[in-house]
Amino acid sequence: MTVTCTLDNLPEDIKNPVVTIGNFDGVHWAHQAIFKKVIERAKDLNGASVVITFEPHPIKVMSPNKAKPLITLLEQKRELVLNQGIDIFLLIRFTLEFAAISASDFVKGILVDKLGIKEIVVGYDYTFGNNREGNINLLKEMGQQFNFKVHEVGPIYLGKSLVSSTSIRNLIMEGKVSEARQLLGRDYQIRGEVIKGRNRGGALLGYPTANVRVEDELIPKQGVYVVTVDVGGKIYQGLTNIGYNPTFKGKTLSVEAHIFDFSADILKQKIRINFLSRFRDEITFASIKDLSQQISRDVRQAREFFQKKNKL
Repeated sequence: MTVTCTLDNLPEDIKNPVVTIGNFDGVHWAHQAIFKKVIERAKDLNGASVVITFEPHPIKVMSPNKAKPLITLLEQKRELVLNQGIDIFLLIRFTLEFAAISASDFVKGILVDKLGIKEIVVGYDYTFGNNREGNINLLKEMGQQFNFKVHEVGPIYLGKSLVSSTSIRNLIMEGKVSEARQLLGRDYQIRGEVIKGRNRGGALLGYPTANVRVEDELIPKQGVYVVTVDVGGKIYQGLTNIGYNPTFKGKTLSVEAHIFDFSADILKQKIRINFLSRFRDEITFASIKDLSQQISRDVRQAREFFQKKNKL
């Protein structure tokens, strides 16, 4: 059974916990390698696998002017972590007061005294505690003192590409969503509520769209993408345009999804858009007719994309 908790409502008896700690933004292949090790060790000990993470992201508290858009917000991160097979998702509220705790006090007070950890698994570059004074060497020293083992997971590469949140974030911002998928291990997804649009899609262009108020921080580069759309747990094929609707002289960024073979009213519903491939830049057309004809070509190309994908 999977559990989400905080330090204030920990399960009473966590058996032989094997822990990892981090921000895990993106829950990408490298994070998954750590989780796999945690789960393997917990199974060997007949214990519980535990992921400890923080909300908000520490950099938003410590250096908000340096904060980058997150790949995964808390709701999705928790789902992705638990879907890996982790038993306990432990969320710690990150504050300036918490940031002031020394690395050794964090290990002793939380990992040892509160959790009673048996083993810990961390990435090769892991640091923690006040001024990032904690590292793998400190963990190993304290592990000898308090009788817990430390495991280090090295860097993960796909080809020559280092799997990291930074590289994935950059790819998404460049619109390279298919390349980002290779490092994530899944399609990049944004979530949001369907809101009332300007009634242009169906009435003017012949292609109705769901206008989405996006919850996520990281929105792919402007352009037209082939996507799948999760509506109430059912997956549909479609296209999504991200941009300013220059043909209509738009002033605000919009995210609009045209869902193939779909006619239900989903206003105010929450949907999830998965980005498979970027087709083209957003273009200013001379007329509405020209735009409609381009959308027809985009839809045809997208359907061909899915046909080829289904044959693989």
